[in-house]
Amino acid sequence: MPPLHIGMLGAGGIARAHLPGWLALGARVSVYTVDGSARKLAAEYAESGHAVTAADDLGGLLAGVTAVDICTPTPTHRELALAAVAAGRHVVCEKPLALTARDAEEIAAAAVASGVRLHPAHVVRYFPAYAALRTAVARGDLGELAVLRFTRGGARPQWAPWFGDPAQSGGVIMDLMIHDIDIARWLAGDVIRVHARTRGVEHATRTPAEVVTATAVLTHASGAVSHINGLWGLPDQRFRTTFRVAGADGLLHHDSTAVPGFRITAQGVRAANEGIPTSPMTESPFLAELRDFVASWRLGGPEPRVSTRDGVEAVRIAEAAVESSRTGRVIEIEEAAR
Repeated sequence: MPPLHIGMLGAGGIARAHLPGWLALGARVSVYTVDGSARKLAAEYAESGHAVTAADDLGGLLAGVTAVDICTPTPTHRELALAAVAAGRHVVCEKPLALTARDAEEIAAAAVASGVRLHPAHVVRYFPAYAALRTAVARGDLGELAVLRFTRGGARPQWAPWFGDPAQSGGVIMDLMIHDIDIARWLAGDVIRVHARTRGVEHATRTPAEVVTATAVLTHASGAVSHINGLWGLPDQRFRTTFRVAGADGLLHHDSTAVPGFRITAQGVRAANEGIPTSPMTESPFLAELRDFVASWRLGGPEPRVSTRDGVEAVRIAEAAVESSRTGRVIEIEEAAR
């Protein structure tokens, strides 16, 4: 079997979270960025003897790699994913897959037509607490699910202006809460109705910090109801996630701040409380995610934990929540869309 050669697009925080995973899998990695930051990232790893190089152009990278890892700002996902798929490359793409369900569907359809894998990188499914929750629910430990509650929040990201611009990131719902939107659907099934509200003004970062909160209520086809709360807070806001899932036969809950092994690992230069959540007590969820992706197409492994449809539906639900927050209306998600 030929060596694994990965084309990584982007060199920011998420790329730095993915890169150690690829190296642990024995991959050779070529990094491409439009701003030249790929050379800096490659140089950092080259000093340690790792097989990381900078690519001069996108076309050359796509021609030589086995698969592509898209770790760029959300507005670029559609164009880059379509280019990679057209080149016949398997693709893992950071969440959200796209800013709109229409774009996500286009990417998914192109992947099917080209016969390549498209893996939406919803890494929270690989965090131990959430994986254990899914196992318990699938096993029937909680009985029929009734109410699911999720929270996720931390300091408002300041390292990239596009994060705070909802036209580019989708805002707190699309960029942050989509993690728990995906988990809610993973546990309780398809969503038929969404009502959401956002408080605070979202604008480009590197401006005075402002608290932004959002709440989304999802009604599932099963009859279960999910409450999802997101927060971009002030610089001293500690990152925290929680869940509380109740069914007819039991209740499971989790609080990341109560787990001693949970920490924030800064990727590059970060202000206090900013960074990538991880745990030193378990295998990196990013490594687990990437191994799952590779096994699904290279080793004849099982279907990955996150399907292409999962990525599309997460965008569809988040997009409906953003629309509900903007208009104040309850948004019905059409059966035909599922």
